Amino acid sequence: MLRTPRPDGVWLVTQPDHGELAGTLAAHWGNAAFTRPGHHAPAPDPERLRAEWIFAVAQHDNGWWEWEAQPDLSPDGLPLGLADVLKHQQAGMDRWRLGLRRFPHTPFANLLISRHAHWLYAARVLDAPDPAFNHPFFWLGAPEKLYPGNRTEPLAFLGELEALQAPWREALRGDPATAGWLDAAHLDPATRLLQICDGLSLALCSAVVPPRTGPARGWGEDAFELRDVPRRGWHDRVTIHVEPRGPGRLALDPYPFDLDPLPVTFPARIVPPDAAAGRPFGTWWPTVPRQLVPFTLTAGH
Repeated sequence: MLRTPRPDGVWLVTQPDHGELAGTLAAHWGNAAFTRPGHHAPAPDPERLRAEWIFAVAQHDNGWWEWEAQPDLSPDGLPLGLADVLKHQQAGMDRWRLGLRRFPHTPFANLLISRHAHWLYAARVLDAPDPAFNHPFFWLGAPEKLYPGNRTEPLAFLGELEALQAPWREALRGDPATAGWLDAAHLDPATRLLQICDGLSLALCSAVVPPRTGPARGWGEDAFELRDVPRRGWHDRVTIHVEPRGPGRLALDPYPFDLDPLPVTFPARIVPPDAAAGRPFGTWWPTVPRQLVPFTLTAGH
């Protein structure tokens, strides 16, 4: 659950709803300046590759479905926020295990989601992780603060992810139409752009991506950056500067989407501070209507 205190109450956005917004951003990624995923290198059917990438972006947090239906609660009766939930290391790995077995017939999407999970843990436990895959989430601080706990279990989990990937890679390699998808020229940009769409969606849904200086104030009120964004290919990466241009309006420079402006929405529940006090989650949660929160993304030039 993405939990953001605001003057009118606590804004709550589920992880699957955040994922759907990331998928919307993915579906619009690409223009004259930014190559669309699937087209970073030759492929027999690039739009098929792109479709599975969009699916992976939209479903990268599907392992949260069960938790969101029956969330852990804080003392105020509201669901725990993401930062608190991530303190429970083994439970987080279990959510990835659930999600990576959800869709058995999408090997490329599963491979991308597993690589997404890999880099979240690798940033904390590997001695020299590739900085180009540093998730925007970690700009809040050191990875060990966001994923606390010992290193033994995450290292073992990285090995588990490699084992899960083996049959997906085999299935892709065995089909001439998909074998080339395993090339780094496709796989690395697709992995990084999943991270970028995830980070931008988190920024919109909960202001979890910080400003460049000072504390985050919330909901698009501070400028921030998206770094190491593939443009034409993996070896052509840029930093996208994201800046507020009024309520609910963000300017990106350079601009990566196929529509300008690009209107997006996501559902949030706005809960008064004492709404959950002393009440079971299952009785008050369904009574809080989901409100569509609009944002507009525009070119920053």
